[in-house]
Amino acid sequence: MTDTVETVEGSEVNLSHSNMSESAKPHHPPNPQAKGEKSHGSDFSYVGIDAILEQMRRKAMKQGFELNIMVVGQSGLGKSTLMNTLFKSKVSRKSVQPNPEERIPKTIEIKSISHDVEEKGVRMKLTVIDTPGFGDQINNENCWQPIMKFINDQYEAYLQEEININRKKRIPDSRVHCCIYFIPPTGHCLRPLDVEFMRRLSKVVNIVPVIAKADTLTLEERDDFKQTIREELRANGIDVYPQKEFDEDAEDRLINDKIREMIPFAVVGSDQEYQVNGKRILGRKTKWGTIEVENIAHCEFAYLRDLLIRTHMQNIKDITGSIHYETYRVRRLNESNGHFSSHLSDHPDAQQKANGQPEQQPGGLHANGVAAQHEALSHEM
Repeated sequence: MTDTVETVEGSEVNLSHSNMSESAKPHHPPNPQAKGEKSHGSDFSYVGIDAILEQMRRKAMKQGFELNIMVVGQSGLGKSTLMNTLFKSKVSRKSVQPNPEERIPKTIEIKSISHDVEEKGVRMKLTVIDTPGFGDQINNENCWQPIMKFINDQYEAYLQEEININRKKRIPDSRVHCCIYFIPPTGHCLRPLDVEFMRRLSKVVNIVPVIAKADTLTLEERDDFKQTIREELRANGIDVYPQKEFDEDAEDRLINDKIREMIPFAVVGSDQEYQVNGKRILGRKTKWGTIEVENIAHCEFAYLRDLLIRTHMQNIKDITGSIHYETYRVRRLNESNGHFSSHLSDHPDAQQKANGQPEQQPGGLHANGVAAQHEALSHEM
């Protein structure tokens, strides 16, 4: 994994008042009141609970944020280009044309690239996980298994950090928060591979399906294709993000219903800049005109960007932690408990020690079996 530092184009870091020249400011005692806050000295009933929001904001700004996005789809669908378009930076490397004998990899590779992206003082560690080789074989049976294993391995690594007795103050989060699945723009229906992949992976990760290179379809073909895909997702019981069962209230349901009506997003990616009517735009130039990536009349890239970054990023991470990871954690702990129970039944002496009957020897089992469970979890898999 390569760590590089990238800065989003056009962004700038907001400087706090503490960074201003001291000579330009009169010397007064420091005022703990945050910028923009009103004085509540005359309000007898004011307690100050609302100040927690400013405290949380300052803490979050210091710690920064993490986002891990996986892109899955056949070669040539523009996965790297779309990621570079999303973050307006080179966050994903385009595949180099291989030699003829290496043109199709024998197995699916998992490649992760991490970047520190900063915009207006907000720092985020962005990790893009690519899966070259997916769907490129003649026989694609079980081709989702390496991807499923990778996602579960990240859950396992996080779990191992959590159950450590002396664990880190902030556990590094390598869990996959979102998987963008690229559907070829055939205009007909989902392939069996598409259905099987999303059916299996939707249970362990947030899946956002997109129609790649949507500019190859007419508007009528695009709408019919989107409707067909939505019907096939419902018919196969595939619950893509945002999942209806996780809507928190009526307001969330109203917003997410509009998003669900647009899924899958028909997107076009491009990292090429052009001048259109005096404005700089990202687009694809053809002899019929320029396809503007961020123009909702041309494609639905703007809706995808808003969902992943501007409106639902924290919710995507919350569902990963509270639903998908929690499901994995409960299953693993139940497995370790079953393993621990069978170990006790096979060894009566260990049962007596666990019940605290004889004197416990140094380094032996704790009365509640925590050490044994930790050992079992550490050596399983």
